[in-house]
Amino acid sequence: NNLGKGARTDTIMVLSLNEDTGDAKLVSIYRDTYLNVGNDTYNKANSAYSKGGPEQAITMLNMNLDLNITDYVTIDFRALTETIDALGGIPIDVQEDEIEHLNNYQIGTQEVTGGEIIPVTQTGLQTLNGLQATSYCRIRYTAGDDFKRTERQRTVLMEVAKKAKQSDLATINQIINNVFPKISTSFTNTEMVGYAANFMKYNIADTVGFPINKATGTIGKKGSCVVPTDLKQNVMVLHGFLFDVDPLTYEPSATVLQISDQIKSDTSAYVTVE
Repeated sequence: NNLGKGARTDTIMVLSLNEDTGDAKLVSIYRDTYLNVGNDTYNKANSAYSKGGPEQAITMLNMNLDLNITDYVTIDFRALTETIDALGGIPIDVQEDEIEHLNNYQIGTQEVTGGEIIPVTQTGLQTLNGLQATSYCRIRYTAGDDFKRTERQRTVLMEVAKKAKQSDLATINQIINNVFPKISTSFTNTEMVGYAANFMKYNIADTVGFPINKATGTIGKKGSCVVPTDLKQNVMVLHGFLFDVDPLTYEPSATVLQISDQIKSDTSAYVTVE
């Protein structure tokens, strides 16, 4: 029940859907990415939502990435958990170094979502319920740290999409009706049902994390940040990925060029290139 201004976004994703082909591209924006947060101040990307809710978060993404996002969906652990449970769980290949953290995260997640904690006891491909899968999304203490965490999040979302395509429209509509009151979104219920009607033709074709070319460093009082080593080049690669164009032909806006220069100025003394 805290989906507006004042809450930092643990996960930030951009979904670009090609209505002609049905292919979708999914991008995780690393939450600690050092960017212009939509008001000409520079901080971690997840602070934009905290400062100005979804409107500022959208402004932040559009300014830094040369996008034209107009719609959003904000969900919490409970909405994700209930959706996965309504689909009968999802298949996830759990690794040895993930089991302990997954089970530990179930404790905190369950305080928000309710439900029964069922420990994961073995590795390998298995069906995770909503609480287990949501907790799997939160793991960031294995090799890869937060970058691996966002990869898990994209994996879960892709498996949710696959499972949804195996369901019938009645099930999808029921999920929308049950979960819709528990999310914040610019879409109407009617619009959501319209997307559901076409869901069988949609396919998550590819995913990636942003920035693609990155560095890390402690940027003064901002703390540990992910830094685009060159925002201009990252935006060019991103547009090539999202829109199937030659990234070398894309010309970033003057706003992106200015932000790119400012990031370099702010961070050059602090970063370590990945």
